[in-house]
Amino acid sequence: MSASRFRLPAFLVDFFWKFPHVFFLLKWLLISGIVGVLVGSASAFFLVSLDWVTNWRESHVWIIAFLPVAGFCVGCLYYYFGKTVEAGNNLLLDNIHRPSGIIPFRMAPLVLFGTLVTHLFGGSAGREGTALQIGGSTADQLTKLLGLRPRDRKFLLIAGIAAGFGSVFGTPMAGAVFGLEVFLVGSLRYNALIPAFAASIFADLTTKAWQVGHTHYQIPIVPELTLPFVLYAAGAGAVFGLCSIVFGELTHEIGAYLKRILAFAPLRPLVGGAVVALAVWALGTTKYIGLGIPTILESFQTHLPPYDFLIKILLTAITLGASFKGGEVTPLFFIGATLGNALSYVLPLPVGLLAGMGFVAVFAGATNTPLACTIMALELFGVACGPYVAIACIIAYVFSGHRGIYGSQRIGQSKHLIFSKQEGQSLAELKLLRRKRKI
Repeated sequence: MSASRFRLPAFLVDFFWKFPHVFFLLKWLLISGIVGVLVGSASAFFLVSLDWVTNWRESHVWIIAFLPVAGFCVGCLYYYFGKTVEAGNNLLLDNIHRPSGIIPFRMAPLVLFGTLVTHLFGGSAGREGTALQIGGSTADQLTKLLGLRPRDRKFLLIAGIAAGFGSVFGTPMAGAVFGLEVFLVGSLRYNALIPAFAASIFADLTTKAWQVGHTHYQIPIVPELTLPFVLYAAGAGAVFGLCSIVFGELTHEIGAYLKRILAFAPLRPLVGGAVVALAVWALGTTKYIGLGIPTILESFQTHLPPYDFLIKILLTAITLGASFKGGEVTPLFFIGATLGNALSYVLPLPVGLLAGMGFVAVFAGATNTPLACTIMALELFGVACGPYVAIACIIAYVFSGHRGIYGSQRIGQSKHLIFSKQEGQSLAELKLLRRKRKI
């Protein structure tokens, strides 16, 4: 019997009519299961590939000299074949707010290839952007295939984002909340709870089924919570929030400057790649490029040079501002962990705890997702650090203001009552208004 002629038995129609929540649950468990398996498998392949290119680069450091050429090639690829998906994560968020045409599936292979090239040749970037775009674009292909309505398509995109985030970091709970929290600052989409959590959990299980592991972090000492320590954690959170502003603004300004001086888009990663390659040569180390996982792990154990986070901010801002592909989150982990490590020189909190707080709090400030980041800390570090990371993430979120790395985020509920008129506007629109006022 053809799909167009298929009809549910009358007793099932009657049952689902009386109990629509059961139909909704079964429907989205099935759809989320499909999304989770597809996205989880893609994340497994991506993580294995990323690990391979990173190890190869570290064994053949000379390849970093070709970063400008690699950037030009990826720039040409997007210029001639990827203009419709160049907006990346912001395209996903825009389609959640205002659903339009189906996101082209080419987004997934393009961003996968672009990210692997960035890491192979020595750019400073992350992996979350790639995972979100793979997840969102893959999930969106089910819209027509399953004949879903526009309202359902929003759920599908949220599920894809949650699945991508949860599976690439091995944090299914944080992935689900991130998918619900990231597109609307100050609000959560509770009617998408089932699609987000189911897709993220299924994706994480799929990645594990492929026997792909994740990095394990540990905070050795977590002191008992006292009033002085609460104040120290809040102070650190404020610094983390301000740091997130510096990172986001610098990345945007570098991108805007390169667009003004270089009309031909592929020239931007060529120039940016040359600057990063020269910086690596001048520094004499590769610790500030790629994901930087070894340095992140080290920041939990011992004191590092207090300027590490500044160099990572600069190199990542140049890499991403020049339109290399990847993500911001893992570099933000590096920046936050090393900044927390630096604060341990002046704050009487354990170095590992401050590194863990910074790990998630700078991310929370930059993406306006304090709940997801707090849950991520619990999944990665254990529940003992909960009060400290919650304080840091919330304060960082407040101090970052209505700014962030995703311009298509909209203000659902203002962080401050004095700015309540900004609700409904996107961060990109607010940024444009701030610039006009300065002029």
